[in-house]
Amino acid sequence: MYKTANDYYKEKFGCKVYKLSLDGGFTCPNRDGTVGMGGCIFCSEKGSGEFAERGTDIKEQLEKAKLRVENKIKSGKYIAYFQAFTSTYAPCEYLKKLFYEAIKPDYIVGLNVATRPDCLPDDVIELLKEINKIKPVTVELGLQTSNNSVGEYINRGYKTECYKDAVSRLIEASLEVITHIIIGLPNDNPEETTDYAVKCGTNGVKFHLLHILKNTRLAKEYEKGKITSLTLEEYAKILKKCISKLPKDVVVHRITGDGAKRDLVAPLWSADKKKTLNFLKEYLKNA
Repeated sequence: MYKTANDYYKEKFGCKVYKLSLDGGFTCPNRDGTVGMGGCIFCSEKGSGEFAERGTDIKEQLEKAKLRVENKIKSGKYIAYFQAFTSTYAPCEYLKKLFYEAIKPDYIVGLNVATRPDCLPDDVIELLKEINKIKPVTVELGLQTSNNSVGEYINRGYKTECYKDAVSRLIEASLEVITHIIIGLPNDNPEETTDYAVKCGTNGVKFHLLHILKNTRLAKEYEKGKITSLTLEEYAKILKKCISKLPKDVVVHRITGDGAKRDLVAPLWSADKKKTLNFLKEYLKNA
């Protein structure tokens, strides 16, 4: 059986832990012209931060996010999670102020930062290393695929080797790494990507279903019939193969992702999150 995030956090913190999704006001080098324009073809207008709080005050965002989920967690703690866009794409002084504010409350036990491998300059890694001495820091990297050709197709904006270098530098700084992998990209092999992430030294993975969302370039490809979406059974079969590639100490932080229902084009079965998760958990019992 694979190690779940719930089990891992209970081992690490001694209680249930829930992530509070925050928005640090970032954009992305793949949107502002530094690397490219328009972002990855699957990325929504909110930069994968549909469920993040909004506002300029981090303390206020934390309190709002905490209120939203407190009925799900009666006696646990929280992780401050900068989820939207590229959460290290800013001057280091801005990041320092933001991240230190986020870890200040006693109920926050750690910091998660979602970013791109090409947005981790030395001073930012040094900052995260510094914060890690106070509260545990985890860096989430959007690899998506280890196939450079597929990476070009999705307009990722960096070569796979950049991910390998980033993981190496983060591990050297004693920072935990979670890798995002998408299942369902055309002409891709997510099992190979899983293998690659493990060989690079990732501590955890998040598996995502390829969601086709409104107002994305991927939606246009779908409308033209250039891509298709997976059935639940197809997704489960691939996911199980990917998980079988993981060593026992690599944590599975997510077995699928869910886009905002109002924006979902396909696959429509994923809109029923509870049913989807129940099916996947049952299917993966012997993984």
